[in-house]
This record gives sequence, C-alpha cells and structure tokens, in this order.
Amino acid sequence: MNSVVKKREIFNYLYHHLKNIMKVYTSVLALLILFGNHVFAQNKIETIVEQLISAEEYKNATVGLQFVDLESGKTIYETNSNKPIIPASVLKIITTASAIEILGPNYRFETKIGYSGKIEDEILAGNLILIGGGDPTLGSEYFKDRSETYNFIEAWVQQIKAAGIKRIHGDIILDGSAFDTEKVPPTWIWEDIGNYYGAGANAFSVYDNLFRIIFKSSKRAGELTEIISTYPKIEGLEIKNEVVSSNINRDLAYVFGSPVDKTRVIRGTIPKGRSSFTIKAAIHNPEEVLAYELLSNLAKNGIFISGKVKFEEVNKKNFRTIYTHYSPELIEIARVINHKSVNLFAEHLVRQMAYEKTGLGSRDTGLEIIREFWVNKGMNTESLCMEDGSGLSHFNAVSPSQFNFILSFMQKHSALGLVFLQTLPVAGQGTLASFNPKLFPENTLKAKSGSMTRVRCYSGYLITDLKKKIAFTIMFNQFSGSGAKLSKEIENLLVEVKHNY
Repeated sequence: MNSVVKKREIFNYLYHHLKNIMKVYTSVLALLILFGNHVFAQNKIETIVEQLISAEEYKNATVGLQFVDLESGKTIYETNSNKPIIPASVLKIITTASAIEILGPNYRFETKIGYSGKIEDEILAGNLILIGGGDPTLGSEYFKDRSETYNFIEAWVQQIKAAGIKRIHGDIILDGSAFDTEKVPPTWIWEDIGNYYGAGANAFSVYDNLFRIIFKSSKRAGELTEIISTYPKIEGLEIKNEVVSSNINRDLAYVFGSPVDKTRVIRGTIPKGRSSFTIKAAIHNPEEVLAYELLSNLAKNGIFISGKVKFEEVNKKNFRTIYTHYSPELIEIARVINHKSVNLFAEHLVRQMAYEKTGLGSRDTGLEIIREFWVNKGMNTESLCMEDGSGLSHFNAVSPSQFNFILSFMQKHSALGLVFLQTLPVAGQGTLASFNPKLFPENTLKAKSGSMTRVRCYSGYLITDLKKKIAFTIMFNQFSGSGAKLSKEIENLLVEVKHNY
C-alpha cells in the first residue's frame, strides 16, 4: 500500500468519526436545549403559582393544582394534587363524563302517556296514566327552541285527543316510581334548598322544578316589599315575605323552607323602585304542578275527568301506551349542564344511571356506579367523596389528580372524547363568561368552573402556543378576599402556562 492510499484511508476514517461525533453533539445539544426550555417553563410556572398562593388573601387557603401534558402523560407542575378539596360545580365534569360513557351520548329519557281500561265512544272507561322516566327537560327554559320539549303539554293533549278520548271515567295517575322518594341530597344546606338552584330530581321534573315569585318594591330603601303573583300555580303554597327594598341593584333575596312542606319564608333584599321584580324558588313536588297543568290543558281542549289525581305506582301489565315523549339527547343535556351549571340536570343523570342499571333511580346507587366505573378504568378513588352529582354539597371532596385522570382518559382512551369536549364552554361563554376570549383564541381553553362561598375551582383543557395539550385542575378553598379577583388571577395563570409551555 502506497503512502497516498494510506493517507486517504486515514482521512476518511477521521472524517466519518468526526461526523459521528458531531451528530451525537448536535443531538445532545438539542436535548439540552429542549430540557433547558422545559425546566425553564416549569420554573416559571412554579414561580407564578408560588407568587399567587403566597398573597395575603390565599396564604391560609387550601390550594390544589395540577397541570399534565396529555401527549407524554407527564406532570408539568403540581401542588397538593392528591389532596381532596371541595370542588363546587367542577364536580359536574365527573357526572357528565360518566353519563356519556355509561348511558351514551344519544341516550334519551322517556315519559309514557297511556291508560288502563278501554276506550269506547270517545270515553275512557279507566285511568289516564303517566309513567315518569326522569326527564329533567320537560318545559325547560334551556330548551325553548325545542317546541316538543318546551311546549310538551300541548303535544301530550293532542296525542290524548288523537287516541279518541274526550271523557275520562276514572282517575289520572302519575307513576313516579322510577326514582326513590328522596327530595334533595341530605348534605345540601338550608340556604340552598329553597332556591331554584337547590331543586331536587324527580321522576316528573317539570319547568326546571322552579317557580317564579314576582315582587313590587317601594321607591325608598328599607321598606317591606309586596308579592304580586307566583307562577306556576302551586296548590297549598304559603309564603311569609320578609324581603325589603334596597339601594343595592341586584337580587339578594333567599327562599327558605323544607322540601317536605309548602311553607316558604323569603328574606333579604331586592332593588327599590321596581314595579315588577322576579326571583326563582325551588319546586319540591313538581308532579303536582304537572298534574295541575295537564288537567287545565285537558279542560281547555274539552276533555274532562270524573275521578281524582293520584300519585302511585301502577301495574305496568295493564298499561297501554298512547304516546312516548322523548327528551333531547343526553349530549345536549350534558352541554347545558357544563355551560350553564344546571344542578337539577346533573342530579338527574346520577339517578338515571342507577335507574338503568337497577330499575330504581337512587342517588346513592348512582354515585356508587360512577365510582365503580372509574375504579375499573384504573383511577384511585380512595379519597373521592361524592355526595351529589352537581357539586352543591359542601361534603364533596375530589383531588386535582382525580379530575385530571378523567380529563386524560376522555381525551386519550375514550371513543367519546371529542363528544365530551363539546360539552365544555370556551373562554367568554357559559361559566367561563368572565374570561377574555382574546387571550385564548381559537378555543384553546375549554373548561368547567365551580364556585360557592370561599370556593373557586377550574378544570379542563388548555392548548399552549407550542400546540401542547394540557389537562389542568386548579382548586382554591377557604380563601379570603374577592372571588372575582381570584378568577382573574387564575385566568392570568392559565395565560402564562399557555405562553410558556
């Protein structure tokens, strides 16, 4: 071998060896840059969180946070992520995700109208029967655009007429045995259960299980108001009015009363100088309101009944169906729940899961079905405490990591992940109405909020500027100061995460 050939071989060897070294160096450098940026992002998020929770209003609060990168499954930042904390309405994330998985997004509630006996010469010799199926949307203001739902009574009467019935020689029977007799969850507080948002689930829920009380107030503050009317009509309702006029221009009146009687005391204030001011209160016997509305509408259409109204279980073997009323699909109901935070609808979903599994709509059974579902998916539910489906109970306790487990499962493992995502509001809408949509363009934030006295929580999904998808849960309990101020600071925190990860 001559010297020229030998030098060429040595040169080629050195060249390829150096090339490989440069590849390794470049890869290592890229990893170092990536790791450095990741560490920098984590450190910045940690700094922002620590500055927030060390503020005077929050230093004694219970705070739990967790941010999870959905692609890698790694936790970006967390503090007290396994600590059970009162979630308020963020609990509806668990309820709606569970119902979508267990009942299915196309599930519909059913209410059956029929009879026992026989129909001859336009006379029903027997009983007109309604079988409740737990539909929470009958006459609901959230479905005003659905005539068959909002104006359901008219459709029912027309179906009864179409069946050839003009006289009923018997009773009207409402069978609400699909649900148990519990009016409201036992851990709901006295201040809540008389007001519209404290209405309990019923096999015959109607008009969102609320009634309206219309006041007239004096032009001067501090004077007793006058109740002009109530709607819809509730037989036997007794109201003691202690509401006074006020310089404060908002509704600060609260309705107090037991769900097992019809006496209501209303205390607080409404704005002065109003000729008509409406507040909303809970109906705890909606089956009675439904019966009255049905009787009135039957009479208007020339259909009269000789018997009584009864509330009892019937023998289904003797029941003949005239008409089956179907609710909107569950996905539409779940969207209302998460956008408008409707407690009643959430409580219905819990009971309906129990009804479909066992034949009886029980809150306790429904909550156990939810727990078992997530245990089977690998979730640690040891510290999960669910007393209802809406989050209204102060006895609920859920950790940030449990919320993020469900959020991660729905996006990474569920075939219904996109369906669930559609139920969550974006910035500027629903329960995120106070968030600036310009800070989260193109729907890069989708989440559910939850609030009650000294409680502010948020849980959902965030897409960062680098297109990273994050599941997050932020929970504050027992803080002092303004809830609106804390919400703004949480918004700022999410913006920082969006820009720095």
